Amino acid sequence: MTERAPGAAAGADPRLLPRMSIGEVLAELRPEFPDTTISKLRFLEAEGLVEPQRTPAGYRKYSWRDVERLRFVLSAQRDRYLPLRVIRAELEAHDTGADVAPRRPVLVAVPDEPAAVPPVDALVRRAELVERTGIDPASLAELEELGMVTQRTPGWYDADALVIAAAVAGLASYGLQVRHLRGYKAAADRDVGLFAQLVGPMARQKDPAARARAAAAAQELTGLAQQLRAALVRAGLRDTLGR
Repeated sequence: MTERAPGAAAGADPRLLPRMSIGEVLAELRPEFPDTTISKLRFLEAEGLVEPQRTPAGYRKYSWRDVERLRFVLSAQRDRYLPLRVIRAELEAHDTGADVAPRRPVLVAVPDEPAAVPPVDALVRRAELVERTGIDPASLAELEELGMVTQRTPGWYDADALVIAAAVAGLASYGLQVRHLRGYKAAADRDVGLFAQLVGPMARQKDPAARARAAAAAQELTGLAQQLRAALVRAGLRDTLGR
């Protein structure tokens, strides 16, 4: 960790002191959120969910409170599938001392009328998806052509589309193009086929408990597959990184 920021008052709450670089924050969060990247942290900052201080040279410095906020955001996305505007509202309510009950998104189709405004946790329009994820509209069109992003109902996109678009936008910042990502779609399709064989029999039962077990098993299988893929990539990059 770095030394206390110049000008920090003696006796100040150590949780509020800007000590950590963005790389140190990433290392702190990675064990719990292995898919987190520096681009993701920058995106959450751009969305106003965390506001690290800047050194005179322009480097970000995060406090432990900033890390706690990031952990809250990442948990809400992973465990409750909440869109960022709902997470932002919960953070603002927490900052003001309001008691906020946890929410899960309700994905509903809204009639295609000019005056129709979807609830904050509903499906989103194409323009909003582009604005919130930073993806290039042309790249979004390519993703749709490849079947990597689909509209849940004409003109509306769900939380998974937001996650995919944000991830692709982050990869694009490193120079990767949609055409480089075809393998991800193929790998996901293989997982779908394999996991469907495992959970399909339970999902087809009339017993609600069996269908609930199928949903839980699908979620766990998805999480395990993500962990496996991330670990394999990290292991494969060790020689490149000299670790």
